[in-house]
Amino acid sequence: MSELSRKELQLEALRSALDGGTLRPAQRMLTGLHPAEIALLLESVPPRQRELVWNMVDPELEGDVLLELSEGVRQELIEEMETEELVAAAEGMELDDLADLVRELPETVTMQVLRSMDQRDRERLRNVLSWPEDSAGGLMNTDTVSVRPDVTLEVVLRYLRMRGELPSRTDSLFVVDRDDRYLGTILLTRIITGDPENTVGDSLDTDAPRIEPDMPAHDVAQLFQERDLVSAAVVDSSGSLLGRITIDDVVDVIREEAAHEVMSMAGLKDEEDLFAGIVPSTRRRLLWLGINLLTAFLAAAVVKNFEATIEKVAALAALLPIVASMGGIAGTQTVTLLIRGLALGQVQWSNARWLLFKEIAVGGLNGLIWAVVVGAVTVVWFGTWQIAAIIAAAMLINLLAAAAVGVLVPLALRRLDIDPALSAGVILTTFTDCIGFATLLGLGALFLT
Repeated sequence: MSELSRKELQLEALRSALDGGTLRPAQRMLTGLHPAEIALLLESVPPRQRELVWNMVDPELEGDVLLELSEGVRQELIEEMETEELVAAAEGMELDDLADLVRELPETVTMQVLRSMDQRDRERLRNVLSWPEDSAGGLMNTDTVSVRPDVTLEVVLRYLRMRGELPSRTDSLFVVDRDDRYLGTILLTRIITGDPENTVGDSLDTDAPRIEPDMPAHDVAQLFQERDLVSAAVVDSSGSLLGRITIDDVVDVIREEAAHEVMSMAGLKDEEDLFAGIVPSTRRRLLWLGINLLTAFLAAAVVKNFEATIEKVAALAALLPIVASMGGIAGTQTVTLLIRGLALGQVQWSNARWLLFKEIAVGGLNGLIWAVVVGAVTVVWFGTWQIAAIIAAAMLINLLAAAAVGVLVPLALRRLDIDPALSAGVILTTFTDCIGFATLLGLGALFLT
């Protein structure tokens, strides 16, 4: 049985138990599940049943489950929880995870969480919270294990055995000097397999990446992807070791960015709750529906200017959706590629001209191919080569324009510090609709009336 099928069966069984009022089977079902699986179940049921499921969650897992939830669902549950319950949920969490949770807690709860911690952990948490959430400093954990370069591997092994436990996802130790300035890393495999008489300095990797705490989270994720990293040191401008970033935090960044790109194209919040209330969901969607309506009126205004042409050549009205939709699809393909390229750092102003010419060439070639196809269909449909020639020309012009707009709009929005994923789609649709309508009807007015 696939993982997807197993989750579907779990969800169906949970819903059946809740609908039937038999809570004991639902309680047993939650026992033994990973916090991420519990979070998925919570996000997959309506609010009334969600409250029942949440009350069945083991209190020791509540903090981990909250972290796995989408922002909307997490905030909903936090608002319903008592202060003591939130403080208890925060106990025992890793500092980087706790920092993520604390940012969303009420101030009174945050103060109680800080008071419940020892002085060392409190300072470490405040250090992480001092950096923006979407920066390397906001992602890092301060649970580093460091060694000196002049000690032998045998001494390091004894130290590790005496320590007894290492922080999770530790693949290497950080090497620092007597002033705690970062020098590099040494892999655990080197420590285990190397000559015990060799020093740490003999196996030191000085090329290991060091991340500045103000580096944007997006750049951190890209670095991990390019270098196949499991962990990396966070080092300040003076060379002092501040903490480390691990792959689990980077995966969260990648997931959030992917969700942002997909949801933004529809004008929705990054982590929209599928089962949110009717009024909040309506309110969140109103803005972009209104913007789309304004752009639709703009396209309608273009059509209205050619009323006389449409009255004389009614066939043009039937062909309008074809030109508009082909331009919209072609432009969307280009915009999607550009947004992805910008996100990965592949697209810069230095190579923008080459990309513009390339996409226009692709648009022109596609335009020629489909112009011939549409022209042939139009001849068969309406029995006139004049209309066929006009829609073929309009198709070609609109696909060329869509390619150009698809490149220029994301670049212009990025230059203006506006998220292309959020706005490019609406602007593109408006451009392709208006250009397509104006071209088809304009050529019709010129040659058919």
